[in-house]
Amino acid sequence: MPITAEHVGRTYPDAPVYEVSRAKIAEFARALGDDNPAYFADSPIAPPTFAAVIAAHAWEALFGDPELGLALNRTVHADQSFVFHRPLAAGDDVVAKLTIEKVRNRGPLDIVTILVELVVDGATAGEARSTLMHTRETAHA
Repeated sequence: MPITAEHVGRTYPDAPVYEVSRAKIAEFARALGDDNPAYFADSPIAPPTFAAVIAAHAWEALFGDPELGLALNRTVHADQSFVFHRPLAAGDDVVAKLTIEKVRNRGPLDIVTILVELVVDGATAGEARSTLMHTRETAHA
């Protein structure tokens, strides 16, 4: 069964808490080749795209939902955007909450927009929105 508009609004249990650490921030910044001193300070903030690392942890529930039939090997991460209310920083314990926001079906292709809310101390620190293009498995003649 394909994922359909009926699934819009479905939310999943929170992903396990992700502890943002100085080491993870520095590792991520180095991987980006970004030497911004804010990422290596005594109290560093994370590069904005660090949010994608945390958001991806919430995807496990989506891909693990047997009703949807999504398979990572048939999925392309087509788009990503972020809204930030404050930077993520070392010491933050982040809870990621995933909701299916939009679904479009085109032949064997499912285009799914998901929203992952990043929550720190009960307040939304940011949102990560992704568009995933998933090809359904088809019977071969």
